[in-house]
Amino acid sequence: MNGLAPALLENWLRDYYFTTEIDISSSGVENFSLAELREFINLTQGDIDHVIFQDSRSCGDPLLRKAMAERWGNGNLEQVMATTGSSEAIFLVMHALAQPGDEIVVLEPCYHSLVHIAESIGCRLKRWSLRSDLQFVPDVEEAKRLIGPDTRMVVVNFPHNPTGASLTAEQQADLIYTVSKNGCYLVWDAAFAQLTYNSPPLPDATLLYDRAISIGTLSKAYGLPGLRVGWCLAPPDVLSRCVHIRDYTTLYLSPLIELIALRAVENADRILSFRLKQARANLEILAEWAYQHRDFVEWVAPCGGVTAFIGLSDIDDAETFCHRFKNTYGVLLVPGTCFNHPSHVRLGFGGPTAQLREGLSRLSRMLNEYKYNQTSGG
Repeated sequence: MNGLAPALLENWLRDYYFTTEIDISSSGVENFSLAELREFINLTQGDIDHVIFQDSRSCGDPLLRKAMAERWGNGNLEQVMATTGSSEAIFLVMHALAQPGDEIVVLEPCYHSLVHIAESIGCRLKRWSLRSDLQFVPDVEEAKRLIGPDTRMVVVNFPHNPTGASLTAEQQADLIYTVSKNGCYLVWDAAFAQLTYNSPPLPDATLLYDRAISIGTLSKAYGLPGLRVGWCLAPPDVLSRCVHIRDYTTLYLSPLIELIALRAVENADRILSFRLKQARANLEILAEWAYQHRDFVEWVAPCGGVTAFIGLSDIDDAETFCHRFKNTYGVLLVPGTCFNHPSHVRLGFGGPTAQLREGLSRLSRMLNEYKYNQTSGG
């Protein structure tokens, strides 16, 4: 743990997330209140009153695991672990499978946990780059060149955070074939799997490959980040190793959280359709804004998720820009420095529509101010 790199994204959000008027930075859909959620999932006060605050099972309540297995996996609850968000699942899997010196193929840019945990263990990272000059379109042929007989694990997240890029079903199958040919583990962060716009969601990787590990969460597509519930679909022997590590950390989930999560999973289609409709409408608003400001910004419309990775024309220091934007206009963006792209920002469009409109309006003013200062020499 002493070798963990700073979590730049979390550091940024820790400083600003709770003190900013308008958030157009986040990577999830609009959050639900408990009252809204109870109506969606038909959770009564009586249901809550029947909860007993006893210990729960290491892999989670069997009813919750079964619901997760039936929705995202092959129906076998023995291949499911309910976790404290997807972050715990990532941590457990990395420590269960990776050893110092192992070769790990990772995406670049990427969410920090998917890279830095393996790095802290002492793994040798090979980076599959999504390049801005190629509009962040994934080059599967490059990934295939990186994967070889010495590769222990391939780690991806599609749809991708922060760019919104994804693979076609054919590309997914091609990637999995290469992974299977070399006998690697495939860790597929599927946090945004259900948030797609121009094509159906990709099949869960565990349905296509027996050494795949799929990681998901109720945070991103389902508007429940504060519930802190994720899951890991994996072979039973991998989950057994994860349990061994969990015995020294979180142990299990709260029975109350498991009850709410169970109802949410059982009603996942209803929750998802409501928020996906909103995300589609917000994406149209963002696309129109980006077109109107094409002299200021460069972007590629996301295939999935609710983030866009926007290049700022003639602005090399996005972090200074984002600091000023927050302090002057009260709007939160994530600077691309959190993803090693200093001239980009991550813009989240999954939140309340009125907040997105106002945030974009203030961003227009900020960009015009920058342009005026450049042309006037100010």
